[in-house]
Amino acid sequence: MTAARTGTVTTRSAWHDVPRFQVRRFAAIAMAEAPELAEEILREIQREYPHLPVVLDDSGEPMALVGIRRAIEVFVQHLEHSEGRPTVPPGVFQDFGRGEGLNGRSLDSLQAIYRMGVRLAWRRFADIGQRVEIPPPAMYELVDAGYEYLDGLVDQSVRGYAEAAARQAGERLRLQRRLMELLLAEHHRGDPTEAFTERAARIGWPLPEKVAVGVLLRPAREAMAPAVGQGVLLDMEYEQPRMVVPEPDAAGRHELLHRALAGWSGAIGPPVPLADAAKSLRWAEAAVRLMERDLLPSGEVLHCTEHTEALVLLQPEELIDDLALRCLAPLTHCGPTHGRRLAETLLAWLETRGGAPEVAARLGVHPQTVRYRLRQIRELWGDEIDDPDRRFELELVLRAQRLRGELGAVRGRR
Repeated sequence: MTAARTGTVTTRSAWHDVPRFQVRRFAAIAMAEAPELAEEILREIQREYPHLPVVLDDSGEPMALVGIRRAIEVFVQHLEHSEGRPTVPPGVFQDFGRGEGLNGRSLDSLQAIYRMGVRLAWRRFADIGQRVEIPPPAMYELVDAGYEYLDGLVDQSVRGYAEAAARQAGERLRLQRRLMELLLAEHHRGDPTEAFTERAARIGWPLPEKVAVGVLLRPAREAMAPAVGQGVLLDMEYEQPRMVVPEPDAAGRHELLHRALAGWSGAIGPPVPLADAAKSLRWAEAAVRLMERDLLPSGEVLHCTEHTEALVLLQPEELIDDLALRCLAPLTHCGPTHGRRLAETLLAWLETRGGAPEVAARLGVHPQTVRYRLRQIRELWGDEIDDPDRRFELELVLRAQRLRGELGAVRGRR
């Protein structure tokens, strides 16, 4: 310990004023009793924390005992020489912090152990101080030095704890990514249940009966991962991040995801059995492609089950276009504007299965206008308009065109 400097005034250290022979005597006794003191501290720690693991070094001695003894010796050597701030022994206490992280305990418990050690050490040092007649002001200063030394021990432990936490987080992400790759594979060899179970157990993920797979669009290039909760598997390594949602229909799951994904856009596929997760992924990817083409609303995370019509009708684009060419051939010579009005009237009629008044209400036009258009439609398609299969095909292609925005919206659409 050295003199303390406050502003321009130097406060002399009480410990520095202790005669050197007393300091050397104190240090010699403390050094001789260090092994016994270290064992006493370790016994008390084990009594208070019986579940702490005992790790042995190469010689078979508990590493904790070695660390405590070394910490005491370094501190005593500092007291004897009074040279600057005591330096914490490297390595040992960083390992302690690392061990706390790897065993899932908090730093609070580790700091409580350290404080217990300092308290026991102070009792022993106070007894030695009385034996060699160290003045009380110097012993009070010794207490301050002890807690300053404790701060150094904690700093090293925090560093080790942070390293362990980072390593564990990285390992969990790696194992989680491997699990997601297996879940989302298109084809599995045999029954994949055993492989699912093994990989899920390694990250503590209970296997659900059903999952829904989401595909996300980043709101910004460096966007932070959304806080979807530990139960949801999230892989941010993809250009479009993926997530696997367990038991998507569980109570509160929808609301939790809605809050967590605020500001994000994307799509969540339909719930499927665990082994069919790839199917849910395909629908989510299809929905995202439609969002990117402005055929589905963007700016939020959609649920595919709420947009089934668009996904079914807009996905097989080439087939729908080919069917439209054949089914809507009678409109070819009607002109674009008149042809679109006839197509809208035909779709309203197919959807309502009603007469002119119902169709007129749906379109927002006069019933007489509808009667005129319906007569034209019957002239263009003839008896085919009464064929159930042809009517189904017509409704299919006309609904697809409306979803694309090629036909106007209708009033009263359910």
